[in-house]
Amino acid sequence: MASALELVREIEKLPPDERAALVDQVLRDVLQPDAEIEAAWAEESSRRWNAYKNGELEAIPYETVMAKYRKP
Repeated sequence: MASALELVREIEKLPPDERAALVDQVLRDVLQPDAEIEAAWAEESSRRWNAYKNGELEAIPYETVMAKYRKP
C-alpha cells in the first residue's frame, strides 16, 4: 500500500475538480453524514435552484456576500 506522502503526491497531479471530489468522498467516509440532514439539504438546494431558474430568486454576487462577513 502507498504511503500517505505518496498518495498526496498522486493527488496533487489530479485536476482541481477531481481533487475536490476526492476530498468530499474522504470526508464523507470519515464523518459519515446524517442521511436525514443530507436529504433535507438536497431538497432545499433543489428548491432554491428551481426558484432561481424560474426568476423567483435573485442571485447575489460572491463578493457582495463575502463583504458582509469580512472582518473590518
